[in-house]
Amino acid sequence: MVPDVLIPKITAKIYDLQDPTSKMSKSASTDAGLISLLDDPALSAKKIRSAVTDSEREIRYDPDAKPGVSNLLSIQSAVTGVGIEALVDAYAGRGYGDLKKDTAEAVVAYVSPIKARVDELTADVAELESVLQAGAERAHDVASKTVQRVYERLGFLPQRGNHLP
Repeated sequence: MVPDVLIPKITAKIYDLQDPTSKMSKSASTDAGLISLLDDPALSAKKIRSAVTDSEREIRYDPDAKPGVSNLLSIQSAVTGVGIEALVDAYAGRGYGDLKKDTAEAVVAYVSPIKARVDELTADVAELESVLQAGAERAHDVASKTVQRVYERLGFLPQRGNHLP
């Protein structure tokens, strides 16, 4: 059984870095505000350092009044596991440059292993096919058991041949 995903409500939505009132989305008109798991780490860091904030200096979590700063705090919290309040306390008396730099470093540290694994798999076609085949077999096993339980509960006869179960 696969456990349910646990997504803290405060980090459930990550907003566009250039328009922090809009949800980060692949359908955005430009990718300048998007962080892709497959972006070059330097590009991800540059996007975060260029994130839109406001003209104040105070770092606090207030999505309505400070959407850009709040978004950066949410992103950093999501990738580090540090709570928003603790981050706000840590940035007391510090500026947006520090917040952006630290968030960029945290995101790069978080996504670099993912990108490295994707690069590794795409460089070795045989390994990629092996991983895909193993995933397909696992999915078939799980689906077969589920379909078999449904058939039994509904009183259907099991399917024969090359179908599931």
